[in-house]
Amino acid sequence: MPYLSSLEDRAGPPVIYNRFPELYRPWSEMSEAMMNGPSPLDQAQRELIFAYAAGLAGCGYVAIAHAAVAYARGIEEGLIEDLLAGTGMDRVDAKIIPILAFTRKLMTEPDNLERIDHDAILDAGWDEDAIHHTIAICGRAAFMHRMVMGYGFIPFSREEATRRAHHRIEKGYVNLYPALAKPVRDHPSQG
Repeated sequence: MPYLSSLEDRAGPPVIYNRFPELYRPWSEMSEAMMNGPSPLDQAQRELIFAYAAGLAGCGYVAIAHAAVAYARGIEEGLIEDLLAGTGMDRVDAKIIPILAFTRKLMTEPDNLERIDHDAILDAGWDEDAIHHTIAICGRAAFMHRMVMGYGFIPFSREEATRRAHHRIEKGYVNLYPALAKPVRDHPSQG
């Protein structure tokens, strides 16, 4: 149950975003652009990175919700939980492994990031934009972790997260903030 008595038992970020649009409209627009806009990373990869980053930070609320979105977008069911448990890397496309290694380091030991971590991503065939997007996604995971923990939001069940993930995809926006979100347009970077 949330810590603030003005919030209903199953409240989550959408309630806060809609209550304070002057603060969160730019955040919502940035999040939509980050997760659905042009990027060298496809939408499924971005959801994978986001759920993985949130899980590494210990934010079950976001990890569960966005793992469901990643799975709805085609990521192998259960992969994110396996990656968080330290297994499953053999089931990941080799090209994204350095991005996941970078994500792990940025979320768990950011002071130890080095040029070699960036170079591994570039050597795998990504451009610098992929690094930029990965950093932004990790930053979003860190922010959401603080919001969720600050308000005391309770994670959804996996079943509810799956239902909501399909709703997100069907409605065409990355989040559940209809008062703030704009419909997603088709982007040429999404094949």
